[in-house]
Amino acid sequence: MKTNITTVTVVPTSTPAAVIPGGFTLGLDLGDRAHHVCVLDPAGQIVREAALPNTRPALKQLLAEFPRATVALEAGTHSPWISRYLTELGATVLVANPRKLHAISRSERKCDRRDAQMLARLARVDPALLHPIAHGSAQAQHDLLGLKLRDALVRTRVNLINTVRFTLKSLGHPVRNPSSESFHKTVRVDIPADCLPVVEPLLTVLTQVTEQIKAMERDLLQRSRKDYPATQRLQQVTGVGPLTALAFVLKIGDPQRFSRGRDVGAYLGLCPRRDQSGGTDKQLRISKCGDGLLRRLLVSAAHYVLGPFGPPCALREHGQRLTGAGSAREKKRAVVAVARKLAVLLLSLWKHGTDYEPRVTASPARVMVPA
Repeated sequence: MKTNITTVTVVPTSTPAAVIPGGFTLGLDLGDRAHHVCVLDPAGQIVREAALPNTRPALKQLLAEFPRATVALEAGTHSPWISRYLTELGATVLVANPRKLHAISRSERKCDRRDAQMLARLARVDPALLHPIAHGSAQAQHDLLGLKLRDALVRTRVNLINTVRFTLKSLGHPVRNPSSESFHKTVRVDIPADCLPVVEPLLTVLTQVTEQIKAMERDLLQRSRKDYPATQRLQQVTGVGPLTALAFVLKIGDPQRFSRGRDVGAYLGLCPRRDQSGGTDKQLRISKCGDGLLRRLLVSAAHYVLGPFGPPCALREHGQRLTGAGSAREKKRAVVAVARKLAVLLLSLWKHGTDYEPRVTASPARVMVPA
């Protein structure tokens, strides 16, 4: 069926647009400057294919012409605020998981028009085919972005420290390995005065970055105690700090969304992928889907639990049993397994409102012989 592609323009408020009754399905392929929309009527026929600018007035006009419509769009940079805005306008919004839409990502003739059409048809036939996800609130998104921006600064600081270290090493002046927070102070003491002008610009930037990281951490900790009291309960688990607890609460949103506690491991990408066909059933590496920052924080907590300073607890014993002979591969699998079990534990504590009581396998009692 041949269709004409038109462009949606914003109609002035003094000229009302024609309102079409509900029952329509819209596929919206999002872009930075413009979106492409495909509108299907209740019979599945294309009634409009158009490009519209990435603005709130254009989206409002679209929903004014197709009120109470079902809108399907892919998760991406703009999907959080657009999905919330369209929901406020009365639409039923389905945010598709792009990792599951191979019919779009692997299409041999992929383009914005076809992507929008595929989204609309999948939403009309069976919304479950989109594997819809739920975005958090605007406040949760704002706080989660604060965590991610802090993580970006920490990575920047690591790169700067490595640059300074390699520069001084090439000049024959190795530097001690202090904490990242005090590296810029240690360098000024350890190296000769004639080498200091070479790295002084980077040390100045390091000082500023460290101050910004501390300021962001103070703000996040204050927000965590004030707005998210559940984080205090999660910090009862040794190895789980305030930032890890805050990231877990912000990303999960509602603990009741998981009917089974073990599902949170797959949600965070800590479960192995599977390739089962016929008589073969391969267990592959973990999927690494979901939020990468939270997954790294949980893995870091698992490293602490299994490390030399980890206290005796069921999590540590579970990881030590999986370590086996102690090869690098077995240790890595044990860390991931502990991180997955830690995520289930945190969800259970939050969901049921219970306090953490570390369970340790009792060692055999020693027989006391009376003197």
